[in-house]
Amino acid sequence: MLRRTNILLSRNRLLQVVGLIAIWWACEALVQTLRLPVPGGVIGMAVLLLLLACGRIRSVWFSRGSAGLLDHMLLFFVPATMALLDHPELFSLTGLKILAVILVGTLLVMVGTALSVEVCFRWLSRHAG
Repeated sequence: MLRRTNILLSRNRLLQVVGLIAIWWACEALVQTLRLPVPGGVIGMAVLLLLLACGRIRSVWFSRGSAGLLDHMLLFFVPATMALLDHPELFSLTGLKILAVILVGTLLVMVGTALSVEVCFRWLSRHAG
């Protein structure tokens, strides 16, 4: 029975997407109940990471479903793109300032992540031997 469940979960994309939505929905309900200042999706990603790290769930159970969601990610951004049409000021100097802040912020996050990974890698290589 367990083997059958593993096969079903690893092959059925719809079931995987439903599982991801269930995790998100449960975490969203938790955020609403506890009045946490963090979005339910962020808590859901943390819970999913914790479950994967602990071995409670296998990555194969969600790989096809998550790949399917990533393939259609552009559709999730269509409403945000259409909102630009309601705010023409974003196509002026204000928009350039916002774009600069976004680009600088993204660059800082990427550099910070790279430096953190490098420091951790060096620390692990020093303490491994």
